[in-house]
Amino acid sequence: MVGVFISDVLTSPAGTAGTQPPADDRGQRLARLEETVGGLRQEVVQLRQENAELKQQVGDWKAMHARAVEREAKLTGERETARGEIRQLRGRLFGRQSERATPTDRSNQRDDPPEPPAAQAPRRRGQQPGRRGPGRRDDAHLPAGEEFLALPEGPQHGPDGGQPRRLRFDSEDSEQIEIEVRAHRRVLRRRRYASTCHCPDQPRTLTAPAPPKLIPKSRFGVSLGGASAGGEVSPPPAAGTYRRRLGTVGLAAGQRDDDGRPAADRTVVRAGLQALVDRQVASGFSHADETRWWVFIEREGQQGHRWWLWVFLSPDSVVFRLDPSRSHHVPEQHFPEHSSRVLLVDRYAAYQVMVQVKDGHILLAFCWAHVRRDFVEVGKGWPELQAWALAWLRRIRELYRLNRERLAARPDSPAFQEADSALRQAVVTLELPQKCERAEPQLREPCRKTLESLQEHWEGLVRFVDDPRIPRDNHGSERRLRGPAVGRKNYDGSAAEWSGRLAAQLFSLFATLELWKINPRRWLTWFLEACAAAGGQAPADITEFLPWNLTSARQAELMDPNPRPAAAPKADPETADARAPPDDIISAAA
Repeated sequence: MVGVFISDVLTSPAGTAGTQPPADDRGQRLARLEETVGGLRQEVVQLRQENAELKQQVGDWKAMHARAVEREAKLTGERETARGEIRQLRGRLFGRQSERATPTDRSNQRDDPPEPPAAQAPRRRGQQPGRRGPGRRDDAHLPAGEEFLALPEGPQHGPDGGQPRRLRFDSEDSEQIEIEVRAHRRVLRRRRYASTCHCPDQPRTLTAPAPPKLIPKSRFGVSLGGASAGGEVSPPPAAGTYRRRLGTVGLAAGQRDDDGRPAADRTVVRAGLQALVDRQVASGFSHADETRWWVFIEREGQQGHRWWLWVFLSPDSVVFRLDPSRSHHVPEQHFPEHSSRVLLVDRYAAYQVMVQVKDGHILLAFCWAHVRRDFVEVGKGWPELQAWALAWLRRIRELYRLNRERLAARPDSPAFQEADSALRQAVVTLELPQKCERAEPQLREPCRKTLESLQEHWEGLVRFVDDPRIPRDNHGSERRLRGPAVGRKNYDGSAAEWSGRLAAQLFSLFATLELWKINPRRWLTWFLEACAAAGGQAPADITEFLPWNLTSARQAELMDPNPRPAAAPKADPETADARAPPDDIISAAA
């Protein structure tokens, strides 16, 4: 454009006909030309500046748009995550609390049965047509008492002649199961003897010794002490429930201590608890778990009334501990400093910071049931991820199946070697997909979080492969906590610290007896009789009462669920004409 302008200036009419324009005219034209060129250059610079600013603004807008798109994607992911968590929480609050299989929810099953045919009618509940019923239980082991029933006065005579009916030799028999529990007085008549010799050192009158008592100078027998210690139920009842229960058998509650508990509760064994702890820490494998427990006392430095009930389970003993803390100090203090063992726990972080774990003396094994529960919750919280969750549940189900086959075979058999090899190959096959899926950038956040947790605990999860005695899950300790959890819901914990610790001791005792399949009432009666013989104190040597020291005959006797029958009143052999006891006297406690 500048060249055209110069050409126009130089070829203007003033310079035609072979004549040159005057010098002044050319100077003016050059001046105007330079002025125009300067203005054009300034305009070019301004346009370049505007162009640079626009390019910068375009970059800023593109960056803002990218950030907006990223933020939208993030918010969308957070929204889906929140929706999934809401579905999970609703399921925990309003859904089924059991993981048992249901016909409509296949995401919570270990097995994956085929879908039922669409045209098949739903199976009705109850006894199925054409199938044999379960039949009645055999109660022949219960003691039987015969009772003869006669006709009323009217039907004993015929309607026509009024002749009496003749009693036949046979009868129509039937049975009913009845329970009769009542308190009674055991009247003890101690015989007195007069001396017939004249020895100066002999007393003139001798009296038969009284039977030993669990509590000296008390009217309560051993059977009542066993009931008050909680021998009839596990966990033991609350104070109010205990008072009502005594009233149902015709006995008013007796003297009580300052906390409202029966005085007989303080006679339970405490020396045996240390024996349980010593037995457990000597084992090379244990479970551990904890649950909340309420202790309604004011404690300095602690807010609220939430305490924690810890359970430690070994193959032959169970120990409960009550502590206001849920920290790692509780399991650290329970196990010796250099205790070498495998500890099966859930993924609670307190176990991983134990001193024995950091030093390598305790190896942690983690629960596969909790890992499986993560995939179940992903499938329930995000329906679009249910196929992904079911695929992982099938892999975990395969591990369970192979481990069951390995445990069912003898360790030195070819079947064990084959199942062990298949199990190890399945573990390797399970580890590969989690690494590949975690490397995918498009993996959803719930899936990534579950796989990262699986990878973090992988070493403890596969520890059962090299040690077949390690279970796949910690259901054993959770089952032991079920009784205290039910008791916690029934009577809201403990009203005093001593009663809470006493409850933990009773839980330990009853759970250990249950582990050995021993009748708690029979064991308590045997032990409390020994305490009564020792003057109301625990025997000096309690080793014979420990379940693992019982003889086979004693263990079979204590495992019998039937109570010992009450002894019939005995006649006095020395005085045939002795006064007969009243009808309401029973010589032995039921």
